Amino acid sequence: MAEVHLSIAGHNYTVACRDGEEARLTKLGEMVDAKTSLAQESVGGNLSEVRVLLFAALLLADEADELRTSTGLPAGTLDDLEKLADRLTALGDDLASDAGRT
Repeated sequence: MAEVHLSIAGHNYTVACRDGEEARLTKLGEMVDAKTSLAQESVGGNLSEVRVLLFAALLLADEADELRTSTGLPAGTLDDLEKLADRLTALGDDLASDAGRT
């Protein structure tokens, strides 16, 4: 099992992945980081890490939904984006839960 180091919304994460998937996961992390930047710019203010990830997940889900309805992309590509959005939402839930314990 390989590990990838990601920087998303100014926070560093180490994420495990299957061997050989490091480049793809790095690319996906860069996409998420770009969406977190967009979320921070769009909403303004000082958002919590959880809310930034929530808005990034929503932006990715919106993008996937628009692609599904407007293009002929293979369903697998859109499913991958939706799975990523689901994972981000779960990560946000975990972070919110951890923040409530401190």
